[in-house]
Amino acid sequence: MKKNVALVTGHANQALAEKISAKLGVALLDEEIVQFKDGEIQAYYNETIRGKHVFIIQPTFSPAENILELLILIDAAKRASAKEIIAVVPYFGYSRQDRKDRPRTSIGAKLMANLLTAAGINRLITMDLHADQIQGFFEVPVDHLYASTVFLPYIRNLKWDNLCIVSPDTGGTKRASTYAKHLACDFAIGFKQREKANEVATLQIIGSVKDKNVILLDDIMDTGGTLCKAADRVKELGANKVYAMCTHALLSGNAMEKLEASSIDKIIVTDTIPLKRPSDKFEVLTISAVVADVIKSVVEHTSIAPHFEIGNI
Repeated sequence: MKKNVALVTGHANQALAEKISAKLGVALLDEEIVQFKDGEIQAYYNETIRGKHVFIIQPTFSPAENILELLILIDAAKRASAKEIIAVVPYFGYSRQDRKDRPRTSIGAKLMANLLTAAGINRLITMDLHADQIQGFFEVPVDHLYASTVFLPYIRNLKWDNLCIVSPDTGGTKRASTYAKHLACDFAIGFKQREKANEVATLQIIGSVKDKNVILLDDIMDTGGTLCKAADRVKELGANKVYAMCTHALLSGNAMEKLEASSIDKIIVTDTIPLKRPSDKFEVLTISAVVADVIKSVVEHTSIAPHFEIGNI
């Protein structure tokens, strides 16, 4: 396998790439990514990748240079005669822009799919897309992985009685109900109303959380406003412990400070996005083993179905 595979990383999440490299026993490729004084980016591969399966590991969270860096690394691999180019995008940026929710607006997720395809990818590996239908935006295979692969074992190891999975908003109803089914526990749904983007005006809980140990479950943690309000509300309703569990820790602005000061007892995230700084309230679970297994399956043409047995939510 080592002879046929090249692992590449941009600057967005080098720590995750190093973990995946260690799991596979394949060294990261010697490369250079140069940014000129005017901001332009250029990529060089210092080793041959002719005829190889090239996996480029780069989540596309802000700043936009992360997206451009990924596109340029793809283009360089295509021009270096790679056999196959696979974009490993643990966090797929612009995934919340998956439809026209008002007239004359963009669909950013489709644009990102078009850019990656035009750049030359043959496959995409990603995790917990904000909307499953984004897979259909691509004309190449998409391996859509689920953080439940690492979250569910963590929850089971807590061995909590009176467990209740709570979705902070109605969009996560399917996710919460599926977790509850696997864990044989109750679930509840948050119903929120916004006055403007990124600001929650009111939040109500549908379902009983009294005397329950609650896990607030979401895919993206951005400003932290929804989670803070949901935690306050479930505690008002008589919940005991309250943990939050989110795949992608964007943590925009002062979100980390806001969450640290919140009524949430602990926050569990994955390393799809690097945590801005260490925090006693945050615990990071790595997805490196899951991604490494899928990379191995892609190269060896074996099934990745086992990853969906507890994760297809």
